[in-house]
Amino acid sequence: MKLQCVSLWLLGTILMLCSVDNHGFRRCLISTDMDHIEDSFQEIKRAIQAKDTFPNVTILSTLETLQIIKPLDVCCVTKNLLAFYVDRVFKDHQEPNPKILRKISSIANSFLYMQKTLRQCQEQRQCHCRQEATNVTRVIHDNYDQLEVRSAAVKSLGELDIFLAWIAKNHEVTSSA
Repeated sequence: MKLQCVSLWLLGTILMLCSVDNHGFRRCLISTDMDHIEDSFQEIKRAIQAKDTFPNVTILSTLETLQIIKPLDVCCVTKNLLAFYVDRVFKDHQEPNPKILRKISSIANSFLYMQKTLRQCQEQRQCHCRQEATNVTRVIHDNYDQLEVRSAAVKSLGELDIFLAWIAKNHEVTSSA
């Protein structure tokens, strides 16, 4: 009789943990070719960073700001930063070099696709925005707003590798190729 109770308790615990995993702690799966995005960025990184007139200033507040993000806030911060890059950085940056512009457009299109994926997670109530996530996003926007628009866009593009590394570390990424 005790063995049956222990077995039922164990089964109930496993079912509860599976339920919790499916309703809050599961990471959203981003289906995109991160290698392509990283390669595109590496091809333009030197040219973009050469235009940076404020080498001692950061928009993303260094990697430490992103490192303190709790797993529950990863989806929200990712969603907010993708929107930040799509709605502000890519639009504010004026690039005269057609080759660099094509690479930036390719990255922007990949970000739009990731936004779509995260929107689906949000609709399934898997992407919660707590105050900590909102605060991190606000700090990044404030840092951006402290610089002139074009300088801020160049700075943010130059820091794109920080964001890409953070995405790779915090999301299950599958290739959409």
